[in-house]
Amino acid sequence: MSAVACLSAAAVYAATSDTDETVAVPVPGAQVAGYCAALHARLPQKVNGLPRHDLKPDSDLTAGWGDPSIVLRCGVPRPAADNDASADAVEVDGVGWLIEPQNGGTFRLTTTLRKAYVEVTLPKRYAGDLGPLTDLAGAVKRTIPEGV
Repeated sequence: MSAVACLSAAAVYAATSDTDETVAVPVPGAQVAGYCAALHARLPQKVNGLPRHDLKPDSDLTAGWGDPSIVLRCGVPRPAADNDASADAVEVDGVGWLIEPQNGGTFRLTTTLRKAYVEVTLPKRYAGDLGPLTDLAGAVKRTIPEGV
């Protein structure tokens, strides 16, 4: 199944969120945290036409857009599925993303082949829409170098 079809076909968790949404903050090493701080400063104010808002706790490692939130976390560990050559993936504007369906239907998309791993969670209403990844690709490319 193609990455886009995979996103379109699966039900995705519809988070109930607002600007007080709490997310787990990654705990990366200093070098990765530096890449993530640079990314945070370059993140767009709108993703898929949705306004940006802070999540709780306030951190340079997280950001959210819209309600339900598209959630970004930077500095997450390398996903185990990254070792699986048959894992679903998609490339959007020069940034590779691993696609992992989660329990409850949530999609987790994590960058591949970058010095820091960036994770984006898409709520159901954005399943199959690569617009959020398109909006984030430029900031990722400018701030997080390629490599592993």
